[in-house]
Amino acid sequence: MIELEDFFEDVIGKTLKGTGMADGVLSFLTNVDPETIAKLKDGEFDEAAVRAIAPALGLDADSLVELGKRAWQPEPVELDGLRQSNTVFDPDPDDMMTVNSYLVWDPQTREAALFDTGADAGPALEMVKELGLELKTLFITHSHIDHIIDREKVVAAHPEIRVLVNAKEPVAGAERFAVGDTFSIGTLRVTTRLTWGHSPAGTTYVVNGLARPVAIVGDALFAQSMGGGVISFKDALATNRSEIFTLEDQTVVCPGHGPMTSVGEEKAHNPFFPEFKS
Repeated sequence: MIELEDFFEDVIGKTLKGTGMADGVLSFLTNVDPETIAKLKDGEFDEAAVRAIAPALGLDADSLVELGKRAWQPEPVELDGLRQSNTVFDPDPDDMMTVNSYLVWDPQTREAALFDTGADAGPALEMVKELGLELKTLFITHSHIDHIIDREKVVAAHPEIRVLVNAKEPVAGAERFAVGDTFSIGTLRVTTRLTWGHSPAGTTYVVNGLARPVAIVGDALFAQSMGGGVISFKDALATNRSEIFTLEDQTVVCPGHGPMTSVGEEKAHNPFFPEFKS
């Protein structure tokens, strides 16, 4: 099982950075002293302090505590027509970073598409061979280097492949499309949704036609976290709400980092979205 991408301190740090709230302001609003806040940001878990600051940050306290205790993991996903590849981008043992790519195929026609390349497209390309698939398309969720670094290997292995990216976030050598455009993978239908904020025009691809709907979301959303508002924290939250959380609860969520999850599970466990908690 791939571990969760973020710790509780990452969620706190992303929120503070995204909102521009200073530690002193958070301390004033919550009566949690600055030294304790500093310790939380450094990863020293204190349940009482976490519960005190969560509402002021717009976070769900129970979910943030659950994350701090590492008390939850999403259910494993087994779905014919979907495989995840997880490869190492930064091997630093103190802060290792892995990145995902996803192979999606039509079980009837064997036509396939790859979503992002990950740090190393080799394992995904081996899957294509092992499963006897015809890889026709490479979809790019966003242009951050860890997600597209190995695209030349993909093109070299499949010279006729169609490489697609949102026109508002172009990548060299990729064909541009407008959000709202639709595509196909054999008999499967792929629709496109704008989930920007982490990047200028991050795209969520929703695949219908398998036993469950699938949403490949890039870094818009992680299991129990999100990529963070590098461009706009406000819009990262808003587009997740409007474009991902409006999908069916059973929709498989395929994030750029960490394990696969589902819309229903993120409604129940993601601290960034308290409005969905019962």
